[in-house]
Amino acid sequence: MTKILLAAINAKYIHSNLGVYSLKAYAEKVLREREGLGEELEIQIGEYTINQQTEQILEDIYERQPDMVGFSCYIWNISYVRELIQDVHKVLPNTDIWLGGPEVSYDALRVLKKEPEVCGVMCGEGEEMFASLAALYASKKERKDREESLGGILGLTYRKTSGEVVQNPMGACLDMSKLPFSYHDLQEFENRIVYYESSRGCPFSCSYCLSSIDKRVRFRDLTLVLQELDFFLEKRVPQVKFVDRTFNCKKSHAMAIWRHILEHDNGVTNFHFEISADLLDEEELELLSQMRAGLVQLEIGVQSTNPDTIREIHRSMNLEKLKQTVGRINAFHNIHQHLDLIAGLPYENLERFSQSFDEVYAMEPNQLQLGFLKVLKGSFMMENHKAYELCYQSAPPYEVFSTRWLSYADVLHLKGIEDMVEVYYNSRQFEKTIEKMLPLFEGAFAMYAALAAFYKKEGLKGLSHSRIARYELLYRFLCEKTEDERERSCFRDCLMTDLYLRENAKSRPSFAGRAIREDRREAVRDFFVQEEKQPKYLKKYAGYDSKQMAKMAHVECLEDGRVLLFDYKTRDVLNYNASCLDITGEIGE
Repeated sequence: MTKILLAAINAKYIHSNLGVYSLKAYAEKVLREREGLGEELEIQIGEYTINQQTEQILEDIYERQPDMVGFSCYIWNISYVRELIQDVHKVLPNTDIWLGGPEVSYDALRVLKKEPEVCGVMCGEGEEMFASLAALYASKKERKDREESLGGILGLTYRKTSGEVVQNPMGACLDMSKLPFSYHDLQEFENRIVYYESSRGCPFSCSYCLSSIDKRVRFRDLTLVLQELDFFLEKRVPQVKFVDRTFNCKKSHAMAIWRHILEHDNGVTNFHFEISADLLDEEELELLSQMRAGLVQLEIGVQSTNPDTIREIHRSMNLEKLKQTVGRINAFHNIHQHLDLIAGLPYENLERFSQSFDEVYAMEPNQLQLGFLKVLKGSFMMENHKAYELCYQSAPPYEVFSTRWLSYADVLHLKGIEDMVEVYYNSRQFEKTIEKMLPLFEGAFAMYAALAAFYKKEGLKGLSHSRIARYELLYRFLCEKTEDERERSCFRDCLMTDLYLRENAKSRPSFAGRAIREDRREAVRDFFVQEEKQPKYLKKYAGYDSKQMAKMAHVECLEDGRVLLFDYKTRDVLNYNASCLDITGEIGE
């Protein structure tokens, strides 16, 4: 029995690698139906993470004793793969090593020159290539005898036993509907994201993106897609993430899928789509407005609001329509929206990027990702790096250091702002406070820049802080911005509201007073007794007595006189905040 191992080293445990599952499923189908060699070959999948020691991964690979191992290569794992390549060859000298994936597909000749242990690289779309390669191994031919057949596998770049490297021409694109479904037993995907592909290619030509290289957009037959979505729905998978590069580039395709998941919603599964918001029309928006809160989440790449930048990176985008569409979806209160910005693009200096940031921030996304340009091999951006004076990391992820418009100092400044956005905006743990403090600054960019400067001044940058500490640090920052005690009191109320919106915290920040004022303790006890007898606010707490309710929910007496009740059995699906009710009238002044 010939044994092949497909090895995927993921960025996190929660991620899975759809590519290796698709390769396995297609090869097994081909060998079973076309070659009749299925019984002669065992294809295994090994999924690991970059957080594991390479020694652990090496041990697992060794114990499997594969005749061939194929590594899936991306910018986040290539350094681990390179280390493993050398060590696998040492402990398994008779095991052939092959590579595939975007990090090696556009640089195959150099990869083989640099990595003498590697037999070859599968460039681009891999299913047909891998199936042909697997058939060769299943035939049990000697390595020398396989060379002649390798020359007929389109897309393959390989090394002959003589040392000569051969680069075969690329093959035709695969019919998406011929791919077998990659999933059957989902036990190994428990607590992990399941990835799904209903189309390949992208109709757009964004110069920083490798997807723009393949403009031949192909769609999987909708009959198959809907059947496969039913499988996920039946299994009550927590999240299915579509990897389609621009999911809604074909309206009929997107509408059919969205309509299906709406009509077959199981109340649990969430579907993630990457879309172009400015392509959505009224019919699509009307359908999206009907979705259960949390059924769908959308990722929208804005990247920049600078017309010169958008034009230079060959991006197609109607900014005004995008803003209107994002606003419309926000008004539905049922869909999580993730908006992306990229720092380091052409024609965008620090001042102009700050404008892009403020414009996107004003769209009020649920999450704002401030990313940095990665100069990827094979991209148009890489080809023009000299014209843009791009200085970037020599090693993956090839992130930008500086450009003709942005200095390294500017990039470091933006890195500090990125950290603050992650902590104080994307966490959704400071919503009331951030909204209240924004008018103290010229704009959102200036606010996060000031926060980053505060962290740097106080020596806080790069340190790990507890959640309570984050509230205390933000209050210290605000005290530097205002000496007005009324404003400070207002911010304390906002911070305490934010704190208890997320969790029934047992410890309190140093600036906080008692949760319940002494003169209101009896009234609060009476409130819970009444809720036990005849629930008005805590109807989901049936079966609990008043003392249990008082521990499970939280009452906070704010400095402005209001009394708030936090109900942790009722949460906002989009930001996970508890329900917050004003019960001042029930407690009394």
